[in-house]
Amino acid sequence: MSVRDGTIDELRAAVGLQIADEELLRTLVAGLENVEEILREVASSDVAAIDEAARHLVDAGGKRFRPMFTLLAAQFGKDGSGEAVITAAAAVELVHLATLYHDDVMDEATMRRGAPSVNARWDNSVAILTGDYLFAHASRLVADLGTDAARIIAETFGELVTGQMRETVGPRDGEDPVEHYLSVIGQKTGSLIATAGRFGGMFSGAEPEHVEALHRFGEIVGTAFQISDDIIDIASPSDTSGKSQGTDLREGVRTLPMHYALSHDPDPRLVTLLSGPLADDALVEEALDLLRRSGGLERTRETLADYARRAQEELAALPASAAREACESVADYLVARTH
Repeated sequence: MSVRDGTIDELRAAVGLQIADEELLRTLVAGLENVEEILREVASSDVAAIDEAARHLVDAGGKRFRPMFTLLAAQFGKDGSGEAVITAAAAVELVHLATLYHDDVMDEATMRRGAPSVNARWDNSVAILTGDYLFAHASRLVADLGTDAARIIAETFGELVTGQMRETVGPRDGEDPVEHYLSVIGQKTGSLIATAGRFGGMFSGAEPEHVEALHRFGEIVGTAFQISDDIIDIASPSDTSGKSQGTDLREGVRTLPMHYALSHDPDPRLVTLLSGPLADDALVEEALDLLRRSGGLERTRETLADYARRAQEELAALPASAAREACESVADYLVARTH
């Protein structure tokens, strides 16, 4: 069994990817193996401190959804396994890994993927510089793909940073918090997955209209995954979701169900509880109970269903194939995983 066979199983469980076609499955497995080789090569350095810190998250694994989607999008072109596709897939994952190093510093996280985060194991400076190191190597890889690719990844960097900045400062006076939140997660999460789909189509030689459909699908799906995570953090018992509940409440992060719950005749007690981070377990449970009984969860589920519908509409523009069916299964899973 290949190491990447395990990753495909993780993808099926984590993102609802269903692949019945054995040829497509073998193509994705082989492509992910090649991506992994590039990631390990890039993470190595003659400088021991860089080598250890950069390999920390690469070796920890993860779902590898972004490179997988790049490879899946490439199946709509004539050269779905070409070197440029593999390079692009590795580049988008490096960008994602770099953002995780930076996110952990901003969130003061202590764990990442079941291991101590770099900022906790070393310090914030090491985590920030390691993230910068991976950003640099992602840019180097993309530079080999041409000026269009370099421009696209630069624009994606801009979206990621803008989304993070807007989340940090919050909505402007008079700005709808719900619209602000959806826009922010579109930038922070949707933009890179959109680029993954765009790169896969571009570098496999897919038709321009198919590249654009993959780009839009990626943005919608990326945003929708965050919305579904928001629901699970409140609605699903820890022993069901495999994640501790109320993480966002403990960090003082307002997610979509919270914004909806506060947008119309909110419970005064809930307003108080959502005014800052909650350290006490009893207060977290109280807030979870109030959120579950509010209309916020149901409105969030309606919004998620709308995103899933829009994602399926984008896929309708693509030719029927095993790859399209695999993408459709991800869109379906977005809603199913929250029930």
